[in-house]
Amino acid sequence: MEATDFPVGGGQPSRSKSWYVTADEKPRGFIRAHVLEELWFHTGTACNLSCPFCLEGSKPGDDRLQLMRFDDARPYIDEALTLGIRQFSFTGGEPFVNKDLIRILDYALRHRPCMVLTNATEPLIKRLPQLHALLECPQPLHFRISLDHFLAEQHDKNRGEGMFSMALDGLNALHAMGFGVSVASQRIAGMPASKVAKCFAEVFRGAGLPSDLPRMEFPEFYPPGITVTAPQITQSCMVDYQTEKTRRGFMCAFSRMVVKNSGKCKVYACTLVDDDADYALGETLAQSLQVPVSMKHHRCYSCFQFGATCSEMKR
Repeated sequence: MEATDFPVGGGQPSRSKSWYVTADEKPRGFIRAHVLEELWFHTGTACNLSCPFCLEGSKPGDDRLQLMRFDDARPYIDEALTLGIRQFSFTGGEPFVNKDLIRILDYALRHRPCMVLTNATEPLIKRLPQLHALLECPQPLHFRISLDHFLAEQHDKNRGEGMFSMALDGLNALHAMGFGVSVASQRIAGMPASKVAKCFAEVFRGAGLPSDLPRMEFPEFYPPGITVTAPQITQSCMVDYQTEKTRRGFMCAFSRMVVKNSGKCKVYACTLVDDDADYALGETLAQSLQVPVSMKHHRCYSCFQFGATCSEMKR
């Protein structure tokens, strides 16, 4: 199917008009999945921190998205294996708030590599002894740790006093245990990327870590459910400014995310759109892969403009 052939209807659940057309009635751009390579699990929006910028609106006790249990995750892991999955990834909230996470990881790591996004503070540090056993699993486990800034006071301004130091301790412990690690940071405005990289390298070196730890930068995604004005992505945009190759690089072309809300698991298009029910594509992975994904969410523009992706898989 070409990027200009946006299917409407076809037995799919009804969605808002904005899924199909822009405010000025132009056909939306969309992405069709061509494969399932990475499956994300949202472990729940509960977190030990209350960061005001959090794209999930996570905080202690939050249940906008409920905690993913082992019995919820296992059927999706099994289905993904039949569809050629290459990696399982886990996000939150803070995944280590979820008591079932270690059991889920143990099962998933029997089959494929896994990645966990974490703030690497108290919930993870308390469970470091449990992680040792996962080193014996057939597949490798990687951790991506959030460090908002290379300056402790800037990181702690939103996350709480001492969180920068604790995150470095968690990062160091994971690295010393032999796990793969990387860092996620927010894009720092007004500073050349080379300078930012140098400052982070100095932090890593000072903490006894390799100065060249992999690091990903993310633009501002804004908290869930707020109105953000972003350029509208039409069908012509997807043809005029994207190619078949670049369209295949969008996360929704090769990944899906399982979330739990109202006691039921659903498959969403990607990690960035779980605040919009239009992006719930089905109850199974196979169903979700049949639904072309509208580029209507304001975060879709970050993918369109910057090539933003939450994935670290080499493709």
